Amino acid sequence: MTASGILLILLFIAVIAALTAPLGAYMAKVFAGERTWAHRILRPLEAAIYKLCGIDETAEQHWTRYAGGVLAFSVVSMLLTYLILRLQQWFPLNPQGIGNVASALAFNTAASFTTNTNWQAYAPETTMSYFTEMIGLATHNFFSAAAGIAVAIAVVRGFSRHSVKTLGNFWVDFTRATVYVLIPLSVAGAMLLCSQGVIQNFSPYAKAATVEGAAQNLPQGPIASQEAIKMIGTNGGGFTNANSAHPYENPTPFSNFAQMVFIFMIPAGLTYTFGKMVKDTRQGWAIFAAMLALFIFGVCVTYPAEMAGNPNLTKLGLTADGNWEGKEARFGMADSSLFAVVTTDASCGAVNTMHDSLTPLGGLVPLVNIELGEVIFGGVGSGLYGMLMFAVLAVFIAGLMVGRTPEYLGKKIEQKEVKMVMLAALVLAFTILGFAGAGVVLNTVKSSLGNNGPHGLSEVLYTYSSATGNNGSAFGGISANTPYLNTTIGFAMLFGRFLMMIPLLAAAGSLAQKKQTPVSAGTFPTHGPLFVFLLVAVVVIVGALTFFPALSLGPIVEHFLMHQGRLWS
Repeated sequence: MTASGILLILLFIAVIAALTAPLGAYMAKVFAGERTWAHRILRPLEAAIYKLCGIDETAEQHWTRYAGGVLAFSVVSMLLTYLILRLQQWFPLNPQGIGNVASALAFNTAASFTTNTNWQAYAPETTMSYFTEMIGLATHNFFSAAAGIAVAIAVVRGFSRHSVKTLGNFWVDFTRATVYVLIPLSVAGAMLLCSQGVIQNFSPYAKAATVEGAAQNLPQGPIASQEAIKMIGTNGGGFTNANSAHPYENPTPFSNFAQMVFIFMIPAGLTYTFGKMVKDTRQGWAIFAAMLALFIFGVCVTYPAEMAGNPNLTKLGLTADGNWEGKEARFGMADSSLFAVVTTDASCGAVNTMHDSLTPLGGLVPLVNIELGEVIFGGVGSGLYGMLMFAVLAVFIAGLMVGRTPEYLGKKIEQKEVKMVMLAALVLAFTILGFAGAGVVLNTVKSSLGNNGPHGLSEVLYTYSSATGNNGSAFGGISANTPYLNTTIGFAMLFGRFLMMIPLLAAAGSLAQKKQTPVSAGTFPTHGPLFVFLLVAVVVIVGALTFFPALSLGPIVEHFLMHQGRLWS
């Protein structure tokens, strides 16, 4: 690792740490219904939405009604997006005359953007019109992110409240997340990106001639507005096929750094929001510390692995300064490695380097990040409630070790909560390994692979991990735009989003009804270094026990074979 690369990583950590408390405190006030600096400007918009939609902002919901609201909104918005995709050639703002999207791909894309995954089995420049990008997809970047934040706030209320049967109101939480958090940050983010050269227009594609004299179409469109929310909402869907490696989406090193900050700032801020809502900010900092430790470990593996490169090429004298395949020279090794870790720690999926071209260990880290449940800061909302799931498991294990009923934040963790948490945890493993296991023996999947051997297995494993973890990035060697892959990946995204979310809401509903237990000499403290260590250990051990056999046959064995000179075409 170089000195400048280390400095970049330290600066990134410093900026995220500096933003966590102020942004987290602001969100805590927003979801408590307290006045903030933004209320003078945005309260009329919030009130108008309640009046137009018939929402009573004082009404609270049982967890079943809250979950019903999440599902109802998601189903309706997914259906609307599907119809837009199927009928896009008849809508305006289509200067290129792009046709309708095929049914299987439309289902996959609608599921993708509804679940905050933004998996793209298509080339956006040639598949989506400006109308579809804005009305069908960019709106979902707001909606899916707001839904995730709302669920996280509801889960936190399960820990912070006692002797009640309600978790808040989904429609109110959803509206406040959109109006007070996502819209202001996205407007500011889009303006910043425009200042760096990210384009924003409705022009037809520009025609240019290459050096060789060939004709080339240069994509245009409202890119900056979508780029901001795709990062801030940890969505990740690119306006161009090259995603954040494209100079129209990510033109400068500063825009690259800003986009990484955009990805982490809300998930990091929500840890402080959690601490404020449970009236002990130390609890939030403990969650933040566990996430940060896992993030640093991932960077410290990926960056050196990419700097080392492929020893077989080094022996031939073809490269001596790391693995540059699939990377943008204007960003360099440190920026590319850091971005790969950040985007898979969060459920973002935007990429500025091609993950399929990473070294085996470099590619292992993004894959593991997703398979751990994307709780290393994670998606907006989903990262926090995912890490709280592991916190419950951690205190449960601690309780078993000392022979005491486990407690977390004054709530006894009993049979129902443990069952719901384990159900949510098993969904991830069942969906990833089930679909991937079926895929590797099917000719329809094997014929879509770009590589043989262990790297081919990694492509399949990464595909279903990314879909289930609602990440959206890919080992791009796999050609996923087939009816079978579009359909199964679509279901994997829906399972990973909702079959994990609903059990955690059920656990939160159960916890909210319980009385708080006073702290005693036997209470396990959940705000110190010991708890942070236990939480990190539980996250790693659960992931290792679940996915280590599959990873051993993929990137791990590929790493050792690479050092033995064995290559795969």
